[in-house]
Amino acid sequence: MSQVGEIYRVAGPVVTAVGLQARMYDVAKVGKEGLMGEVIEIADDKTIIQVYEDTSGLRPGEPVENTGMPLSVELGPGLLTSIYDGIQRPLPILKEKMGDFIQRGVMASGLSHEKKWKFTPTVKAGDRVSGGSIIGTVPETKSIVHKVMVPPLVGETTIKDIKAGEFTVDDVIGHLADGTELKLMQKWPVRKARPFKEKLRPDIPLVTGQRILDCLFPIAKGGTAAIPGPFGSGKTVTQQQLAKWSDAEIVVYIGCGERGNEMTEVLTEFPHLTDPKTGNPLMDRTVLIANTSNMPVAAREASVYTGITIAEYYRDMGYGVSLMADSTSRWAEAMREISSRLEEMPGEEGYPAYLAARLSQFYERAGRVITNMGQEGSVSVIGAVSPPGGDFSEPVTQNTLRIVKVFWALDAKLAQRRHFPAINWLNSYSLYQDSLKEWYVKNIGSEWISLKAEAMELLQKESELQEIVQLVGSDALPEDQQLTLEIARMIREYFLQQNAYHEVDTYCSLKKQFMMMKEILTFGRLASKALAAGVPMPKILALKSKNDLAKAKFEADFEKYLAGVDEQMKAEFKALEAA
Repeated sequence: MSQVGEIYRVAGPVVTAVGLQARMYDVAKVGKEGLMGEVIEIADDKTIIQVYEDTSGLRPGEPVENTGMPLSVELGPGLLTSIYDGIQRPLPILKEKMGDFIQRGVMASGLSHEKKWKFTPTVKAGDRVSGGSIIGTVPETKSIVHKVMVPPLVGETTIKDIKAGEFTVDDVIGHLADGTELKLMQKWPVRKARPFKEKLRPDIPLVTGQRILDCLFPIAKGGTAAIPGPFGSGKTVTQQQLAKWSDAEIVVYIGCGERGNEMTEVLTEFPHLTDPKTGNPLMDRTVLIANTSNMPVAAREASVYTGITIAEYYRDMGYGVSLMADSTSRWAEAMREISSRLEEMPGEEGYPAYLAARLSQFYERAGRVITNMGQEGSVSVIGAVSPPGGDFSEPVTQNTLRIVKVFWALDAKLAQRRHFPAINWLNSYSLYQDSLKEWYVKNIGSEWISLKAEAMELLQKESELQEIVQLVGSDALPEDQQLTLEIARMIREYFLQQNAYHEVDTYCSLKKQFMMMKEILTFGRLASKALAAGVPMPKILALKSKNDLAKAKFEADFEKYLAGVDEQMKAEFKALEAA
């Protein structure tokens, strides 16, 4: 057995080698072109490798070389604003090397090894440090300061020497007492979670600026969410909205097996969008991993692990990170393909029996944590799921629902009615409601919880009444039930509907959400009181203030506008009752 073996068999993306001395998950170079692959099974003298590039033209007898290293990513300044493929090769560099079409066997470093970065140390010789200690800073982009850390697995020691200046990621910037060299860059195996001190309770919301999510189905910082939905229901637009507006400091966006045009949209839009908090381009805080559907299937698995490792690295600096995976179903399909090539026993619908275990290994790396140095950081994971035909009973959706705490169910019928975001308020849920309650009461107001419960109750009642309406029409209902339908319609159209492409409505602050919901429900209470006093229903529906409420979401100066609507509404109802 040696570090070089030869190909015994080729089956799609799976290659069997003989005479190779390897460990599980070692990276191997396959064939004369040196295609990148990863050892996934060892049986007797045979080593089975999943290849991350197209295997067309490979044949038995070609050499296979083991690198002896697991699949690792380079972590350091230069990650932000980068666009990678699934195995952290920068796509712009690949384009320079070989044009628009990616050829096989070409390697490129994840970080630039020529660019110099200005390093300012925050420690001095003799200071005590350990794994994860911050030793200095580099201004990575205008928005984000990159914190240079001691490699995570180093024990407690002291700084021997450290210097300031301009360095490449390969230059030695100092030494520890035990002789360990310090550099701006570290390498980390993607399948191994980075260590931290403790996991915190998820009691701070990740504010997304999307009304239906923040108000009805919130996600916590460090939380996990799934967005399943059929084709055309708005999964990608919802994820892009979260990437643009969620209050995370860093965004890692993984296009895992999705269409190339969807990644193109992200690549063309993000550099022109402005971060509302800093005024700088959104791209300054974003890492994009583009592993589109026409790229080899095996690399989908690598793209997911590469993304979560980069997210954990920024979490260790004390940042809040949002990771969008679009779509985890494509990764599951890649697992199914490789499992069938390995001739494993299939589970439900042909997916491997370990599907749930792999999904949970990915989602469990989310969380709000205290890092090794006592700082707070978080990784929130939002995974899109693409069930065929919108069937939520299929294995990927069901296994994902067992793991994640938030379920945003996209509905094709809502999308067809042009109600966006097309999240079905009756099927969706959030298990973070109770742990976030205290934060909302403290930061927004004690009424928030009761308003939310009242709105959900009205939407539930509307759903029950719709069955009767479809049989006999709404005019046959008593007036109080007609009013319930009208207020529920106002909640749906004035509040839950949101225009991602409108300058003002694309993002809605929590204060604006609270005031809008409060005014809609105030209208409902005043209308109910007027109805009881004998005011006819058509007169209530004809009030100007009702139509003015619809325009509130498009108003930038919403406080002044809603205060005016509130005054007008109360005056109109007073006049109605007096008449």
